[in-house]
Amino acid sequence: MDPLSDAIKKTGADAFVIYASSRDADMRYLNRFTTSDPFVFLKKPGEAGVIIVSQMETGRASRESTANVMTRGQAGLSEILRTERDPWRATAKMIAGQVGKKVLVPPSFPVALAEALGEFCTIIVDKGTVSAMRAKKDRSEMSKLKRIQRITEGAMGVAVSLIRNSTVKKGILYSGGSPLTSEKIRFAMHSLLLEHECSVIDTIVSCGEDTAIPHMKGSGPLRANEPIVIDIFPCDEKTGYYADMTRTVSKGKPSKDILDMYSTLREAKERGFSHLRAGVSGASVYQDVVDFFKDHGYESDTRGFVHNLGHGVGLQVHELPTVGPSGTGSLEPGNVITIEPGLYYPGIGGVRLEDIGAVTKTGFDKFTKFPEELVV
Repeated sequence: MDPLSDAIKKTGADAFVIYASSRDADMRYLNRFTTSDPFVFLKKPGEAGVIIVSQMETGRASRESTANVMTRGQAGLSEILRTERDPWRATAKMIAGQVGKKVLVPPSFPVALAEALGEFCTIIVDKGTVSAMRAKKDRSEMSKLKRIQRITEGAMGVAVSLIRNSTVKKGILYSGGSPLTSEKIRFAMHSLLLEHECSVIDTIVSCGEDTAIPHMKGSGPLRANEPIVIDIFPCDEKTGYYADMTRTVSKGKPSKDILDMYSTLREAKERGFSHLRAGVSGASVYQDVVDFFKDHGYESDTRGFVHNLGHGVGLQVHELPTVGPSGTGSLEPGNVITIEPGLYYPGIGGVRLEDIGAVTKTGFDKFTKFPEELVV
């Protein structure tokens, strides 16, 4: 029996129910139908799932969804709306008419709907069964992740080429006769991604002291001889899968502090990779890198290495498993994760590198092929 059916039975529930749009990763994973409007997915133990959608969506849903398709009218909503005007109660009555007295719902289930559904059913909140299922990718998912990673590397190549081919005037990078800015780099990367039907937000192109703040987005002209952190994590709109990668570059030789930090960073990343295999915990891999940085004079407190070593990637850019202090469970074959050590020091700057790949029984299959080159 599948893990979700097991969870339903173990909790004594009659069915599992989600109400969300396909932007919810669990929803997209369970049935693959894509729409920006929320709809219902329900599953009973040992049975195929069912989605309940509007009449206008049934044709497309029947083509896309891996679940069976039912209209809201078939589920009784039209009749319910004759007497029930509150939309949450109406939806709750429709769901209750399709399930038993106990329902298992994800942590993201809407509060208003849970309150209304609670009048008809006992609600049990799931502990993350679908998230755990999503953490282990099959061959098809691996192929989708590798595809978006290749596209992402193309976008990173555009950024690095613009920086490499820029000229320097009074310490500022120029391209095409005007200052090369974080915004221009982002636009060039995003343009390529849009051509491949990928969406992207919050791309980081930070420079100089801004790089000491891990998620500083960056703005304005880029400068020579200073670190430029580029972190991009687009989504393939066709499949819903993400990629994630980071490179740090400099047009011209940066300070000795940055050079030393970068050299140590590269060693730390490779050290992290060397420990990856099925059966080890993300926490242990993280701690080894923390200890490595400490041995090289880089403490992990409010400065230095201040975040997790990595995270799962799939239908969310950050998902299970965790390669950090909370990643106490064992890594499994099929886990797709990043390794992204970083060092950050106010007044000096920051450096970060990030690659993605899959855990195997004996090691790690790295998807990222893009070169690491600090000085360009």
